Amino acid sequence: MEENILHVRKAIAQDFEKIMEIYRYAQDFMIQSGNPNQWGHFYPDRELVKADIRDGLCHVICDETEIHGVLALLAGDEPTYQYIENGAWLNDAPYVTIHRIAGDGRTHGILRCAADYCKSISANVRIDSTKTILQCKGRSKRMDSKDAAPSTSKTVHPE
Repeated sequence: MEENILHVRKAIAQDFEKIMEIYRYAQDFMIQSGNPNQWGHFYPDRELVKADIRDGLCHVICDETEIHGVLALLAGDEPTYQYIENGAWLNDAPYVTIHRIAGDGRTHGILRCAADYCKSISANVRIDSTKTILQCKGRSKRMDSKDAAPSTSKTVHPE
């Protein structure tokens, strides 16, 4: 089996339709997996994704030939995470937050690649891992595991 090498880069306007295709796949997957309310077929909407691209928040995960994943990456305080139910952050140091992460369903290692990238630019990475996110359940806990993944990631720093 040939290994895909995945990397992260900032999204550009030309990536928009592929990004929306990936989000549609993720929406369908979440609905079929028993999580119809979190994203439904309405989140993230086209205008939010366009704004994420314009503002430099949207990143894509790709190999040499195509885009396989997408995420919004925010640096700095995230108001959504000021309060955590039944838990606490390890520290109050600066962090980056992964939002709206999704994959195309054909490539493994999307979350691992995103986590590796984020850890290369920040000592602290935050991601929502509530029980309602069925497809990420347990995966965020394994980000530091030694499990072999079918994909390898490399860090590509933004210009």
